[in-house]
Amino acid sequence: RIMRPDDANVAGNVHGGTILKMIEEAGAIISTRHCNSQAGEPCVAALARVERTDFLSPVCIGEVANVSAEITYTSRHSVEVQVNVMSENILTGAKKVTNKATLWYVPLSLKNVNKVLEVPPIQYARKEQEDEGKKRYEEQKLDRLETKQRNGDVIFPVINPELHTVGYSQSSLIHLVGPSDCTLLGFVHGGVTMKLMDEVAGIVAARHCKTNIVTASVDAINFHEKIKKGSVITISGRMTFTSNKSMEIEVFVDADPFVDEPRERYRAVSAFFTYVSLSKEGKPLPVPQLLTETEDEKRRFDEGKGRYLQTKAKRQAQVQQAAR
Repeated sequence: RIMRPDDANVAGNVHGGTILKMIEEAGAIISTRHCNSQAGEPCVAALARVERTDFLSPVCIGEVANVSAEITYTSRHSVEVQVNVMSENILTGAKKVTNKATLWYVPLSLKNVNKVLEVPPIQYARKEQEDEGKKRYEEQKLDRLETKQRNGDVIFPVINPELHTVGYSQSSLIHLVGPSDCTLLGFVHGGVTMKLMDEVAGIVAARHCKTNIVTASVDAINFHEKIKKGSVITISGRMTFTSNKSMEIEVFVDADPFVDEPRERYRAVSAFFTYVSLSKEGKPLPVPQLLTETEDEKRRFDEGKGRYLQTKAKRQAQVQQAAR
């Protein structure tokens, strides 16, 4: 579809959350189609995880975004979907790849939303494709388990925080889940949640830098539990790490069942977003150093630095491999 002014961020490009929402919609369509391709209980595919996603190039207002999706692996109860986003300047015909993403879905029964159905298998062109897919499946399954185990953190407000500290830029957004946010099953669309998460992360980044900012990448987004219609969700974000040119922001979503539900608040989604600071001309700017004050903040900074160095090493290895 064509990108319109209401899709823009403050920098004038398409909002990163809008792109994430389009990616999730494409994945949901193809995985739901596949899971209903054989006779059996009707279902809707629910998003369980999004692997690390890099924003390779910004999408501009007036360009056409083309989102394509392909199923690349199926386990007994999950579907792996590869999604590519390409932007097209319809005046010049120029095209460029802006995003590549891998998403995992599980089919939930329309009759019983807590029932996960079996997934029809796909045919692989080569045995190696199935083996590689199984390896990716096992890796994401382990990472989801590890992430869920460290999800007890809560963000508390800070009184009169110092500039460039974690407390200064941390932000929260409260949203009542309505019918337009939900799937046929009455649970929140993964794309809606990701868009809200990107908004909060963008506010944190802008508060820290006081400049235009854009989404550079998103680490794996794990959807731990469904969020029901009528819930009140709190999307919270805080700065965890800064390099000279980028900022890592931890974002998590907590849900409070609000209507006819006795359940207590629970952690539903978590992820790390990376942003870069831009001048009015769109040139990269240095990022102010994050000031850590507590032992927990210093620990999270060191963990963020580890993720940053690991990603940097992978990127350099890919460049060297491409050069050969």
